[in-house]
Amino acid sequence: MSDHNITATSRNDEGKGASRRLRRSAQIPAIVYGGDVAPQSIQLDHEKTWVASQNEWFYSSILSLDLDGKVQKVLLRDMQRHPYKQQIMHLDFQRVNENQAIRVAVQLHFLNEDKSPAGKSAEVVVTHELTEVTISCLPKDLPEFLEVDLSQLDVGTIIHLSELKLPAGVEIPELKLGKEHDLAVVIAKHGKEEVEVVEAPEAAEVPAAKVAKKDEPKKDDKK
Repeated sequence: MSDHNITATSRNDEGKGASRRLRRSAQIPAIVYGGDVAPQSIQLDHEKTWVASQNEWFYSSILSLDLDGKVQKVLLRDMQRHPYKQQIMHLDFQRVNENQAIRVAVQLHFLNEDKSPAGKSAEVVVTHELTEVTISCLPKDLPEFLEVDLSQLDVGTIIHLSELKLPAGVEIPELKLGKEHDLAVVIAKHGKEEVEVVEAPEAAEVPAAKVAKKDEPKKDDKK
């Protein structure tokens, strides 16, 4: 587990007005909570935090939060973004107890798909049914991501949650709920399915002599 540091300062002003002022001054309003300590309002530099947020570890790693010179271990639990601007609106951090298991959603990294029998076939479609999975472990055992080796993937193969290789001390809580929760992670199947094409019946030809010519004027009777 790598050590990732972020810096914050405490703040006393709260409310929507205070948050707007912070954002205008290129700061991010945030809160840190959990453990035996009361929740605390904090603020972070937007530019530095934005750069950090471009990395996968920002979302699934234990972070060392330097708050007013004192470091505490935290997890990012929520991030609010602006609808269309490249701006972080608010962050929630949870304090971490090194001796208590945590649940975290980590990304899946799919390896060697292009080298697999399925990946080499133009007629096979490989779908990634899941891109992340929630795991449980002690903070010291938390991986930044899980690798899924697809080098042996063949057509008709389905890789389930129970088949993922997990680091020591890591488990998937979902699997304890029963076989129906052993979800598919990767599926390789034929992309071209034969579809029976039903052609519309051709319109029957009607002799021209039998077609009523409604617009043709009738001939006058002989007088």
